[in-house]
Amino acid sequence: MLEENKMRLRRVLRAAGICVGLVVLLVLGAGAGWLLKGALAIDEGARKAQAAKDDGKKEDTAVKWTCSMHPEVSRDAPGLCPKCGMSLIPRKATEAGGLREWSTSDAAAALMDIHVSPVRRRFVDAEIRMVGKIDYDETKLAYITAWFAGRLDKVYVDYTGVHVKKGEHLVKIYSPELLGAQEALLQAKEVVEDMTKRGGIGVVMESSRAFIADARGKLRLLGLTPDQIERLEKSGKPTDHLIVYSPATGIVVHKNAQEGMYVKTGSRIYTIADLSQVWVKLDAYESDLMWLRYGQEVEFTTVSYPGEVFKGIISFIDPILNPVTRSVKIRVNVPNTDGKLKPEMFVKAVVKAKIAAGGKVMAPALAGKWICPMHPEIIKETTGKCNICEMDLVPIESMGYVSSDIELIEKPLVIPVTAALVTGTRAIVYVQVPDTDKPTFEGREIILGPRAGDYYLVRRGLKEGERVVVQGNFKIDAELQIQAKPSMMTPQGVGGGGGHEHGGKKKPSGKGTSAEAVMQLPAVVKSQLHAVALAGEEVNKAI
Repeated sequence: MLEENKMRLRRVLRAAGICVGLVVLLVLGAGAGWLLKGALAIDEGARKAQAAKDDGKKEDTAVKWTCSMHPEVSRDAPGLCPKCGMSLIPRKATEAGGLREWSTSDAAAALMDIHVSPVRRRFVDAEIRMVGKIDYDETKLAYITAWFAGRLDKVYVDYTGVHVKKGEHLVKIYSPELLGAQEALLQAKEVVEDMTKRGGIGVVMESSRAFIADARGKLRLLGLTPDQIERLEKSGKPTDHLIVYSPATGIVVHKNAQEGMYVKTGSRIYTIADLSQVWVKLDAYESDLMWLRYGQEVEFTTVSYPGEVFKGIISFIDPILNPVTRSVKIRVNVPNTDGKLKPEMFVKAVVKAKIAAGGKVMAPALAGKWICPMHPEIIKETTGKCNICEMDLVPIESMGYVSSDIELIEKPLVIPVTAALVTGTRAIVYVQVPDTDKPTFEGREIILGPRAGDYYLVRRGLKEGERVVVQGNFKIDAELQIQAKPSMMTPQGVGGGGGHEHGGKKKPSGKGTSAEAVMQLPAVVKSQLHAVALAGEEVNKAI
């Protein structure tokens, strides 16, 4: 009985082993068959492509096979993309064109809405927009200080912001020093009058008169006006108080005066600002500095008076750049006779400059004139001196303007802003190739100058008369990217710009698909794999 069970177990194990072997053989056969089918398909496709090429029935039938996702892949035969495994698609050799060229039909160009414009020379206008705020004119500030030590017994102007006129009283100061100086003058005057009545000696009389002049001078140094000194001499009564009058018309912007407060010689009591002229301080970016010049007219607006345009003249360009904001302060002199403009108001300003070749600034209205280097509002037709500071006037061209002879000024070579595809330090334009059967465009890298309004100044890379694409250039660039040619984002024409890796995994470079790997095996190995595949098919049929 035991022997019979052992025999049954051996038969079961033998049958199981046969089944496992058949399954393994089936799997190996199926795998080999799949590999050989792919390899044979590639081999068959290559033979067909070669046969079509050798037939030479049509000149335009030569094709290259590429991947729609990775256009840099180029094969002579159909198959699978080595990067993503997608089927390759044919691409006619005539699509290649020049390395940086792209051609299309007239109808396609019309559908793509491609417009071109000639490269030409012309004067262009630049608009420099800035923001800033209004400030006091420092040259119009008056400081009222104590001319002697004393006590403020009466403060007439007791708050800031009040408007005062020249000659109005501000404060009354008590000082014993003032009393002594007045008494010295009155005593000297009495001595001279007495000697005049008695017929004194001439030398003594002259000495006494000199003493009177010195006493008057001392009172002037203490802040007394000529009228106050005259009233003192007429009344003959000295006083230990002095009333300080305003030396200018303006607004009291600072007050350090309180009744009963003692002051020292030189202590500031008031600051008065004349707002008949103000400064506008603007921030100009360093990229705009090449268009700004001393003496240029500036237009600006404020929130307080919408729609009203104010004008001023650039009087100062700060020689130091702010390292934090990367900007430079521009100061503008602005008349303010009606008092509308107030310090600390925010403004938006614009400067319009006409640009010649080399980025030089033109000023036709100032051509040939003379200007004061300190006060730009002083402009004359001929040389002379400034009416304000008496400095010698200088030629307007010395302030950075181009020559006044319009016939000698060279026009800059410019292209519209829309013609250039700018990426960092590179600029690409698409130039229409002349004398071609169908619209053809060539990508070209150029060197641009600064932007002036709606135009770029061209430094190198284009010639006058060439036609550049001003609309539709992004579409042309996209076509070149698809064809793996040099474009805006791919200067060397590699990467294609539109490819991606399926599944988020990048295949190792230099490795193809499994079918391509089989094609590279020796003939003996391929025949053995073929036998395994046939055996697998037989097993599959038997099962």
